[in-house]
Amino acid sequence: MRIFVAGHAGMVGGAILRRLKEERKDAELITRRRAELDLTDQSAVRTFFGDVSPDVVVLAAAKVGGIHANNTYPAEFIYENLIMQANVIHEAHKAGVDRLLCLGSSCIYPREVPQPMREDALLTGVLEATNEPYAIAKIAGIKLCESYNRQYGRDYRSVMPTNLYGPGDNFHPENSHVLPALIRRFHEAKEAGADKVIIWGTGTPKREFLHVDDMAEAALFVLNLEREIYDANTQPMLSHINVGSGKDISILELAELVAEVVGFDGRIETDPSKPDGPPRKLMDVARLAQMGWKAQIELKQGLVETYEWFLAHRDELRSA
Repeated sequence: MRIFVAGHAGMVGGAILRRLKEERKDAELITRRRAELDLTDQSAVRTFFGDVSPDVVVLAAAKVGGIHANNTYPAEFIYENLIMQANVIHEAHKAGVDRLLCLGSSCIYPREVPQPMREDALLTGVLEATNEPYAIAKIAGIKLCESYNRQYGRDYRSVMPTNLYGPGDNFHPENSHVLPALIRRFHEAKEAGADKVIIWGTGTPKREFLHVDDMAEAALFVLNLEREIYDANTQPMLSHINVGSGKDISILELAELVAEVVGFDGRIETDPSKPDGPPRKLMDVARLAQMGWKAQIELKQGLVETYEWFLAHRDELRSA
């Protein structure tokens, strides 16, 4: 069994690779860094699949970032994600790969969708403006998988994780997601002896968070399901599966928890002039639970582990 993990250098791909090494010692795990294989280059991707001939593909490669990054680089976010998915999925099909897992994002759902967000809420309303280009690209990934399944009988599956965090996260002060950004901000405030930290927005939006190791376990759980079980719990035109913890927390409460874990004892203030994003994002994970999987890592435990990883790598992160 030859398994290609696209995006193994990222947080999610790295966690999936670690899990595969534990679970599939009989498998040949194939990886390529961007310098070795540019997934936006169709010719290079075609050559790779022709030369390597993997049996299974895990598509975890993506251009990702928080609100600031999505607002600043919308063209890159839609183009790079669209083209990577199209190249990998199409060339995997052309090379005869029958099983593929595509990782998406909870931002595929409409801004005003009823909470918690069910899989059948897809394409029922207007997307959140701050990350619409990225969301459209991720929706296209789902529909690419569905289309190759319908037309060619492939077994291409999609999982939609909630907000992920954990070892290997991006802690860039401007382009990271909210949780790693808060960890870095509170840590630097503590080091500087600052008396307060200002967080973006009102602090009232609620978000759900899932440790990346839980995500890796869920991804392989879905990938390894017998096709009959997967098909029985999905539909040809509604094939993606939500992955989350099933619990959410306000951004202000999250900031308070991060401050506690980091050891920052100053004030926390909000900045309502900055965008909040959607008021709430909580995944309905009933479908995945029905199939037999649920998250195991509690948020505080995961934050402690993530902060420990940040401290162990802070020297290399200082220049980021």
